[in-house]
Amino acid sequence: MKTSPRHRVEPEISEEIEDATMTKTNLKGDWINFFLLLLLYTMQGLPLGIASSISVLLQSKKNVTYKDQALYSISKWPFSLKLLWAPLVDALYVQKFGRRKSWLIPVQYLIGAILIYAASDIENLLPESGNPNIMMLVYIFFVINFLAATQDIAVDGWALTMLKKNNVGYASTCNASGQTLGSMIGSMVLVLFTSEEFCNKYLRSAPEVGGIVSVKHLLYTWGIIFILLTTLIGIFKKEKDNIYIEDNHEKIKVVQNYLLLWDILKLPSVRILAILLVTSKIGYAATGHVSTLKLIDAGVSKEDISIIDSVMSGVNIIIPFIIGKYTSGPKPMSVFLKIVPFRFLLNIGFAMQIYYTPKLITLDGANTSIYYYPLIVCLLSIEQILSHTMFVALLAFFSRISDPRFGCTYMTLLNTLANLGFMWTSTVALGMIDMLTFKECSMDSENNCSTLDLQDICKARGGDCVLTVNGYYIEMLICTILGIIWYIAAKNKLKIFQSMNPSHWLVKVNRTVTGKV
Repeated sequence: MKTSPRHRVEPEISEEIEDATMTKTNLKGDWINFFLLLLLYTMQGLPLGIASSISVLLQSKKNVTYKDQALYSISKWPFSLKLLWAPLVDALYVQKFGRRKSWLIPVQYLIGAILIYAASDIENLLPESGNPNIMMLVYIFFVINFLAATQDIAVDGWALTMLKKNNVGYASTCNASGQTLGSMIGSMVLVLFTSEEFCNKYLRSAPEVGGIVSVKHLLYTWGIIFILLTTLIGIFKKEKDNIYIEDNHEKIKVVQNYLLLWDILKLPSVRILAILLVTSKIGYAATGHVSTLKLIDAGVSKEDISIIDSVMSGVNIIIPFIIGKYTSGPKPMSVFLKIVPFRFLLNIGFAMQIYYTPKLITLDGANTSIYYYPLIVCLLSIEQILSHTMFVALLAFFSRISDPRFGCTYMTLLNTLANLGFMWTSTVALGMIDMLTFKECSMDSENNCSTLDLQDICKARGGDCVLTVNGYYIEMLICTILGIIWYIAAKNKLKIFQSMNPSHWLVKVNRTVTGKV
């Protein structure tokens, strides 16, 4: 099969890649680069953790609704959309400064600057009492996540040349471990160290007002650290030149990459797979996106949620090493499909856990957390193991079907479709909770407490807004039914896909470098 000029692979590069795969890994002489990559991915995870912790802090405030949470969830979308600007980051740069540093340095400076700006106004954006400025928080963290996603594109590209060719495989280790570590630090430190309850209980000898540090000071500190580390990287780390890259060719490649995405999406099998990927998370959307916030509503403190999330981060680091042998077989989607029914059963488990949480936390006036919290950790661990196994199986399937001539772009497209399935279900699941929930004022049956004003009127009359229908359980039922329908419709198709001849996934391109047919 002939390869068009716009997609031709240089033989010299192919030979070096082939030689590299035959060389054993050895980090001797590469440890500094390894730890630098780990640092860069940790810096990438930090703002993601901060953004997640803001959602937890919002949920602990009585005047924040699930519609507000749905609106805030939009700030997390950039990582699912980065394919839209990845070709630009890959192609446009200043040669003298470095292909990856041209983006990495200014992006990290901007993240630091925005964190400092957020710190200067966080007391107004997220006040102790009063309404938080949700819309402004969305703007700020959408931009931060957009910059972090751009940093991710640059670091992923730099990892291929920063490490020796025989050590490139360690880049994924740095990615998974660094991002998880950064996210854990960003979330855990912000929630726990700013909590008066946690600090008085575990970190102080005598009770005091407030946490050992404020959100404002933390954001200032992280902003300054970002700027300092970026300056050091800019000064002391030199980027290797890529002798195969020429400016004119790269400017053309921007158009080439976008045209390539269209070529992939035109494949009939990819179009069907895209629909299945975008809808694959419906069945457990309520469990994955709402359950943690519902636990806070049921009486679990945000501090305990943060500690549990930290435990889950440790589980996330270990899981890939345990499940690798089960997902590396010739039919990874069979593993994926076997787990789906168990995810539906977990929906029932989470619904029961949340329903009984108010009774289980305190039983006959006694604190039973010594029994209750291990139960939560066990349930969440099972959910994490199953979801990660499905994720790794999906990645293995992507690796098998991706056209090897354009594997990077092909894999990024498929991952983006899978991420979109995660993000849109998150926003919709959060937004639907309030619509499916019904309340009634105990002093006035005609007052449905649907707005803050109606709730204030009820309280002014000496009544309470009593929950008559909990939208979480309705949504859980709807998601489970839709998930079962998806499973029945997709099961045979996915089994066929993993057994199809690789030619069904190959891109047939006839365009020249100018994009003309």
